[in-house]
Amino acid sequence: MAWFTRQKPSLEENPDPDGERNVRTEGLWRKCESCGQIVWRKAVEENQEVCPKCGHHFRIGAAQRLRQLFDDGVYTPYDADLRSSDPLGFVDSKPYTQRLQDMEKATQLPDAVICAAGKLNGRQVQICALELKFIGGSMGAVVGEKITRAIERSIAARNPLVIVSASGGARMQEGAISLMQLAKLSAALMRLDEAGIPYVSILTDPTTGGVTASFAMLGDLNIAEPGALIGFAGPRVIEQTIRQKLPEGFQRSEFLLEHGFLDAVVKRTDLKNYLAGTFSFFLG
Repeated sequence: MAWFTRQKPSLEENPDPDGERNVRTEGLWRKCESCGQIVWRKAVEENQEVCPKCGHHFRIGAAQRLRQLFDDGVYTPYDADLRSSDPLGFVDSKPYTQRLQDMEKATQLPDAVICAAGKLNGRQVQICALELKFIGGSMGAVVGEKITRAIERSIAARNPLVIVSASGGARMQEGAISLMQLAKLSAALMRLDEAGIPYVSILTDPTTGGVTASFAMLGDLNIAEPGALIGFAGPRVIEQTIRQKLPEGFQRSEFLLEHGFLDAVVKRTDLKNYLAGTFSFFLG
């Protein structure tokens, strides 16, 4: 049984008989979800998490999104101390309070949005980015409050506003309180519009439910990343309801652009310059 107790080679490197080292390559490659090609991970990262073979846009987190958009990746976050309560004492597979604690531990975020200020191509802007990994990027009281405060900062400082959506919709664990955020944010965006300050909404994969039904579709300019799933109800729910097969590409960003629901579909690598040009058009 010597084979069972023998010393195993290092996980990091395996010496060969000639004394040379074979470095482990695990984690250096990544399989594209769209084209199925195995691509060099560093090449994907340098291309802002876009497949260099087919242009597929991988999902990215809120913090990474902000680093890509702000100059030198530098920004000032706001309202990082706000945390959700449990107004309904909600329990599904686990208590809502426990779910919040688990999500905060997993994402290192207090809730599903980061709101920050900084410069984009030299212009001071306010940007809010939703984090899909925090309970599906769902919108509860904290998300609604933080984005409302960002809108108010935009009005006070006359800074353009950008909201990057990635969400499954309103947070069911907060019931009607989460739905109230739709009206709250819509009213705040009306005040922003009355102040003549531009708001650009960026819809990423996925943007659905109450987020789509409120601030995500209320931009002065509504733009999306290629291939993003955007809608209120999901395609599977719609097919089951109307008992019909949906068209190819239904609810994807290109389909929505073709049918007049979006103003543009912009590649992630072009997004920062596109936003800078938009703000120059609006503000000079």
